[in-house]
Amino acid sequence: MTDYEVIAGAGTLRRDTPGTVTFPHRWTAEGVTVDAAFTGAHLLHLATAGCVLNDVYREAARRGMEVGGVRVTATGAFDTATWESTGITYRVEVDAASTAQVEALLDAVDAQAEIPKAIRAGAAVTRVP
Repeated sequence: MTDYEVIAGAGTLRRDTPGTVTFPHRWTAEGVTVDAAFTGAHLLHLATAGCVLNDVYREAARRGMEVGGVRVTATGAFDTATWESTGITYRVEVDAASTAQVEALLDAVDAQAEIPKAIRAGAAVTRVP
């Protein structure tokens, strides 16, 4: 099985490597960098990484917490016989002063992030004519 890894970064944790694409971002002036191939598998994982990154900024702002940067790496694989996902894992790096505050923030984001919640719950995907 092949892993399909994506990396989304913002602020002080943006990446500047060949192939990195930058998108506008409401929480950071410099935008978000994305390292990902353009395949369906990568895009599914990017949806997870992007949602978590956005929610870290949103929830930090709600808590009055200063965040210098965020980087989310999401990865997973698929059973190539069925293309069923074997699951998605993600890792978050946050440039902030307080480790205790970051852990509480990440716990809240994991519980609230919309895309991970939708994937965990499952969803019908239907083509319409």
